[in-house]
Order: sequence, then C-alpha cells, then structure tokens
Amino acid sequence: MNSLLPFERTERKILVRKEAETDEKYGCNPNDRKTDEIINYGIVNIDKPKGPTSHQVSDYVQKILHINKSGHSGTLDPAVTGVLPVALGRATKIVQALLTAGKEYVAIMHLHKEVDENILRETIQKNFLGKIQQLPPIKSSVKRQLRTRSIYYFDILEIDGKDVLFKAGTEAGTYIRKLIHDIGQKLKTGAHMAELRRTKVASFDESTLFTLHELTDAYYFWKEEGNEKFIRKVIQPVENGAKHLPKIWVFDTTVESLCHGVDLKVPGISKLNDKIESGGIAAIMTLKDELVALGIAKMDSKEMMGEKGIAVQTEKVFMVPGVYKIQ
Repeated sequence: MNSLLPFERTERKILVRKEAETDEKYGCNPNDRKTDEIINYGIVNIDKPKGPTSHQVSDYVQKILHINKSGHSGTLDPAVTGVLPVALGRATKIVQALLTAGKEYVAIMHLHKEVDENILRETIQKNFLGKIQQLPPIKSSVKRQLRTRSIYYFDILEIDGKDVLFKAGTEAGTYIRKLIHDIGQKLKTGAHMAELRRTKVASFDESTLFTLHELTDAYYFWKEEGNEKFIRKVIQPVENGAKHLPKIWVFDTTVESLCHGVDLKVPGISKLNDKIESGGIAAIMTLKDELVALGIAKMDSKEMMGEKGIAVQTEKVFMVPGVYKIQ
C-alpha cells in the first residue's frame, strides 16, 4: 500500500549553490530557544476530543498557556477527533501552510446494506481514487458548488458486516462525510459516516499528539515547579509546520532584509532543495534551520542555482528584525 501524502512521496536532495558558515553570534537552533519563547512561538499537536469545535480547542490552548493569540490548521466537526495542530502567538501565520496541506483520516463507513467485498473495493478503486468531483455538504463553510479534489489513497482496513473501517489520504478541503455518502450512492446501498478521526495534517501525525489535560499539566510543571522537560516535549518549534515544504537556506547577511519583507534574490541563497517549482510555496531558512519566511517561488530549483533574479516573493515573515543585524 502506497499510503503516502504527496510531500511524503517526494524525496528532495539539497543542492549547494555556495558553501557558507553561520556565525554563532546570531540566532540559534530552533531546539535551543528558551521555553517562554516557544510558548509564544511554537506549535502544539492537540488530540482534539469529541464535543468542542476546533475554534474552541484553539481558544482553550490560549487560556491554558496564558497567551493572546493562536490558530488551528483546519476545522474538524465537533464529533470528530484527532490531529489538530494549534499554532501559538507569533507562529499563528504558519497555519496558512497547513490549511492547504494533505490530510489523512481513519473512518468507519456504515453501509445500509451488506455489499460483496470485491464490488466495494472495485467501486472505490474505479470512482474514488485520484481526482474526484465533490459537492460540499449543505452545512459547510464554503460555497456549495462542484469542486475537484484528490484522493491520494483509500485503504480498506477491516470489514465487519455493514461497517467498513478505512484509512484515506486526501487533498485539503475534502469532506469525508460526503465522500462516504457518495460511495453509498454509487453502490446503490446508501452509507453514512459512523466515526471519524484525523490522523495526519502535513507532517503532524499521532506520534506527537497531546491532550488538553496533558498541555495543562505541562504548563503547571513548568510554571509552578520549574520543570520544563514536559512542556518542551509538548510544544514543537514553528519550523515543524514547514517540514512538508521545499526549503531554501540563505546566508546570514541575507536574513535581515528578508525580515523587513524584501523578496529573496538569487545571490542571497547558499543552498536549496531540488524539485522546487515556480509558483509553489517555499520556506526560507537560516543556516541554523530557523524559519525566516514563507514565499512564492518565482523560479525553479535549476534557475535558483544561477547568478541573478528574484528567487522567492516573500509573503509571510516569521523572524523579527534584528536577530541577524550584522554590524
């Protein structure tokens, strides 16, 4: 089973345009940030419980950590559980890169009549893999018109009578409830969603999940007992929100201008991933692997290995000016 999201299928090499060292006086490795900084500039991968909305969960995270800003990576219905990365404070802008990333779900589809397993598998294989047409449900946050969405994989894990347990990797904005309904219609049996759990958002999966209770405990241990070990495990660096994106590493001397929103020009690049496509999102990094900004590539990787031109149009700046103010 090739159960991988598109970014997981793409192996990216690093191309060196010009070797460079980074000065220890400026910035730091993301894992070396102080705890009070990561609380306002990190991501926590919450195991969303049944009941609250995604927005409410994001709000709870704010209250637990005593911060005034947070954002989540894509809405889950109140009845749905699972992976909900919540970006904290200054890191909130990273959710834009997660909203458009691939997602994975595990669900139980309840068929209204029993179906031969071969017919079920064949129907899904022929009609519900690759590009599909989907009309969003009546109760949805988007305009109700036919949309094309990609189903990257659909693995049937177990069949118990009319209940079908499956795992699916989908493009952002795919409605699983509607997908199940459409499969039921195609089978001429009818079907509805009995259970749904999200298991992946971009590179965030169930291996780094923590509950709201665990986040509360972690904050207490740090604030009241001076033990920061747990909270540093729970809160991830903002950089993990860009793991699924192609990266471009810049010289120390290039960083400060990018912090002011200047576009990245080719001479400022030290190294980069291959397979960068013009028009796609790219992450601009320091040589210490700190996220400087996200932007739209204006060239492909081969062109970026050249001598001149605008490589990336800077869209969202994460690093504050002054960190790399080289005298």
